[in-house]
Amino acid sequence: MRSVRGRITAAFADAGVNGSLHALDIDTGREVEVGADTLYSTASLHKLCLVTTLFREAEAGRVELTRRLELPAGDGRSPGGTGVAAMLDPVTMSLRDLASLTVAVSDNAAADALWDELGLDTVNATMVKLGLTRTVAIEPLRELYAGMREDAGPNGPAALVDPAVVGRLRALDPNRSNRGTPRDLTRLLAAIWRDEACGGEYGAGLRRVLGLQAWSHRLASGFPFDDVRVSGKTGTLPTMRHEAGVVEYPDGGRYAITVCTHSADTAAALPAADAVIGTVGRLAVDALRVR
Repeated sequence: MRSVRGRITAAFADAGVNGSLHALDIDTGREVEVGADTLYSTASLHKLCLVTTLFREAEAGRVELTRRLELPAGDGRSPGGTGVAAMLDPVTMSLRDLASLTVAVSDNAAADALWDELGLDTVNATMVKLGLTRTVAIEPLRELYAGMREDAGPNGPAALVDPAVVGRLRALDPNRSNRGTPRDLTRLLAAIWRDEACGGEYGAGLRRVLGLQAWSHRLASGFPFDDVRVSGKTGTLPTMRHEAGVVEYPDGGRYAITVCTHSADTAAALPAADAVIGTVGRLAVDALRVR
């Protein structure tokens, strides 16, 4: 019988992607991995690090989650098609509600407001304190997208179907963009669910936020059951689709999973590449549950 690692690798190939996976039983420490230490550009996966830092800073008394920020309208707001990023008028919102939008609909404007509030150094220091030495942020989202526009050239986003243009995007190079590994991000999720990142009401509040994600076409697609809860965060850039999340079963089983993929196809819509994240997540969790 083919090993679970072999089945995961075959599933990636069938979907037309190169992929890596790290899955961890949060309570026993048992693991399944395929290329778990591969360095990836994290895209919006880094919002996990951001909201974790927010709740950890709040627990330490250095941030007040209910403090309200005004996000002005106009060009100063970070680009994006969801949440505050898509709105036309000024918005005033608390830090914890900005965190909710950052996860629920991957709102870039809400996330950048939090990056501005906390600072890159604070987020990176939090990751180091949690032992995640390969997870590093070098820029907020507004700078990441400004770099993509610059690299795309005069034809703008329309040029991102050209493999040669995509190939020169700094955002896709983990040595020149926000970065991390599947193993690091799974360990971060495990720390959150074990109350090691922050505890009590802050840990519960952070897990609540991570349970708000609206997208179900990636990791959650592998667990289509009413009594199985999936929390997590997606990350997307041209040719890259990721998700890091936690799957909780009604019998108490808890599994942290990170899947990162890269496709040679530059199409914006690749349903098979999205769905394989759920497929390999399910293969890994099934293997962990029968051991």
